[in-house]
Amino acid sequence: MTSAHRKVTESVRGSTLKAIRLFGDIVPGMRFDVIVVGGGMIGLTTAIVLAESGRRVRVWSRDLVENTTSAVAGGLWWPYRIRPESRIGGWSLHSLDVMTGLAERPDETGVRMVDGTHLGLRMSELGAWAAEVPGLRPAASDELPAGFDIGLRARTPLIDMPVHLRYLRDRLTAAGGGIEVRALATLAQADGAAPTVMNCTGLGARELVPDPDVRPVQGQLVLAENPGVDEWFVAADPHSADTVYALPQPYGLILGGTAREDAWGVVPDPATAEAIVKRCARIDPRLADAKILDHRVGLRPSRSSARIEAERLPGGALCVHNYGHGGAGITVSWGCAQDAVRLMESSREAADT
Repeated sequence: MTSAHRKVTESVRGSTLKAIRLFGDIVPGMRFDVIVVGGGMIGLTTAIVLAESGRRVRVWSRDLVENTTSAVAGGLWWPYRIRPESRIGGWSLHSLDVMTGLAERPDETGVRMVDGTHLGLRMSELGAWAAEVPGLRPAASDELPAGFDIGLRARTPLIDMPVHLRYLRDRLTAAGGGIEVRALATLAQADGAAPTVMNCTGLGARELVPDPDVRPVQGQLVLAENPGVDEWFVAADPHSADTVYALPQPYGLILGGTAREDAWGVVPDPATAEAIVKRCARIDPRLADAKILDHRVGLRPSRSSARIEAERLPGGALCVHNYGHGGAGITVSWGCAQDAVRLMESSREAADT
């Protein structure tokens, strides 16, 4: 019995081990090569790299894809609040290359190449990776809004995340992979389901690993009716709790934002939302009277350094960790997926010798 979109009406209530299979072929008794734990952007891209290389893959996700942290992300490609500096360039540039290709089919993938400006930023403040971003250049004075005398112009991927996550889900199932809603209390519960487990749980890694170095950075944004903004702008100090950005999406204009460390709340704060709109309106006065459509809050999975490392679970399965990407999970997703899969391969080869 096979179906790319078969639902099994098996309740997850009352047990962390029961599951609802949402997408993928159902093959009784099938053993998987890899279980990917986590169904956000990092988990899905990792699973796709695995499945498209011929592995039998299942994603176990606590949440539906559309309910993950990735679903409420603004969707702009740019390395933000992520370490280590020595690796983010390679991860980001590989992802940029993949996403630029996906932008050739925006209706299908949700990826568009959009012009915009990073305000208050110089090339010298960026890493060596910046020299390899096509078209990234200092902004001319007439390209800057009042109050800013420096900035960078770029044409980068801007992703409609609900559309993109559906695209990734469908691409995974087309490659033979599948997704289950399955909540785990520990990674050891995945031990035995496959010889390899990929841990792509983001903030969930704090409890699952457990890893106390994983901390939330709360981001609140406002969705407004777009008064005619066709380019993005960002003025984000990585050390500040308040940021400013406007990202034009097909469904509205995303205004942001915040970066509150160790804040766990996911309920939008009205005063914060009002302050966000005011900050954005100082840059583009049209936004002062924009109709507000929605309010959203997400928790970025921050860590002192993104973790791509391998270890053995108690039952013997190889576990490759791929989490802790801060505010750049979208930006580094394909690069980190590639590195995580390479680490899996080298670790298994070393174990076989």
